[in-house]
Amino acid sequence: MKVLLVLTYYHPHVSGLTIYAKRLATALARRGHQVTVLTSRYDPALPAEEVIDGVRIVRAPVQLRISKGVIMLSFPWIAWRLIRRHDVLSVHLPQFEASLLGLLAHLAIRPVILTYHCDLQLPKGWLNRVVDRVVFVSNFFAGRLAQAAVAYTQDFAEHSHFLSRFLDRVRVIPPPVIMPEPEAEAVEAFRRAHDLLDRPVVGMAARLATEKGVEVLIEAVPHLLKAFPRLKVLFAGQYEDVMGEEAYYRRLMPLIERLGPDHWEFLGLLGQEQMPAFFAACDVLVVPSLNSTESFGLVQVEAMLCGTPSVASNLPGVRQPPLMTGMGEVTPIGDPVALAEAITRIIRHPDQYTRPRSLIEDTFSLDRTVSGYEELFDNLVPGQVMAGKQIEAREA
Repeated sequence: MKVLLVLTYYHPHVSGLTIYAKRLATALARRGHQVTVLTSRYDPALPAEEVIDGVRIVRAPVQLRISKGVIMLSFPWIAWRLIRRHDVLSVHLPQFEASLLGLLAHLAIRPVILTYHCDLQLPKGWLNRVVDRVVFVSNFFAGRLAQAAVAYTQDFAEHSHFLSRFLDRVRVIPPPVIMPEPEAEAVEAFRRAHDLLDRPVVGMAARLATEKGVEVLIEAVPHLLKAFPRLKVLFAGQYEDVMGEEAYYRRLMPLIERLGPDHWEFLGLLGQEQMPAFFAACDVLVVPSLNSTESFGLVQVEAMLCGTPSVASNLPGVRQPPLMTGMGEVTPIGDPVALAEAITRIIRHPDQYTRPRSLIEDTFSLDRTVSGYEELFDNLVPGQVMAGKQIEAREA
């Protein structure tokens, strides 16, 4: 089957959305599908076209940036050409071009599957509010034209400002998770390298972005230090030069510096091979997100596969990993005291939050995700593909 995935940012840009899309695209290609990704050439240094792990990546040039979004003048023509050459269109939202993609697919008689990763809530400012609204309207019209909408969880779908309008088309497919078992020697070496021996460790894996609620963890640390004077926070992920988050960085850095390097360490972006040791070295992972820009938190499941429980904000979708597995706690949104109390309980009573790796794997896996998409493709494509081939025959 010929599958076209479309999203604004793709590898090497790193976010939960891009990780999801890359895993899905690569796995589909390995299963024998012909997979193309259409995305933005957000960095001019990136090639306009290349093949990575069997996936063809086509990048449309960017003429203008608006907040975290991009304007690509040639995008409609590139999209039209690619849509007609593929059997099914998989659009990953939120995305400014969503309604255009839905319309082009409708004209080409190709089925459209939306994957809704999160609600878009940009930082404060009148321009960002306008962008939020424009993108929502575009996504809404794409929803009207789509045959199906994929959600990570029913919980998020029912509470989402967008997905709740299309519940009759929602198909729940758990997100793809890849996480090798941590090796004891690698974990021990990681602990020694970062001075983690004989001290509690709290992990966070994210970009330093407004919606991630990093300040909630910062404010929780003084409460934690009263109970655990040697506690240390490890922050894995991009923290400098995060697109659109410059003001957030400037606001948080003085607070982090006040905690001191003995209690907070930035690790930067870690390679996939380093993540098992990072997760296993932590006593608990936190996801203190503040709004529905976060819809799940893949890192929670990755940490659980390494034996580490999580503490998540009580947000639809985000709260599901600890609730589904019992491997963690859920705390009120934006409450540093409650966060500190939950972390304390987990550090003091780790056995209460321990679950077998097999339990997590039974619920979340890459194979389960890809099989869910293949089943959806099989249900939607047959009649549409025949119609598309008839059109191509007439055009030829």
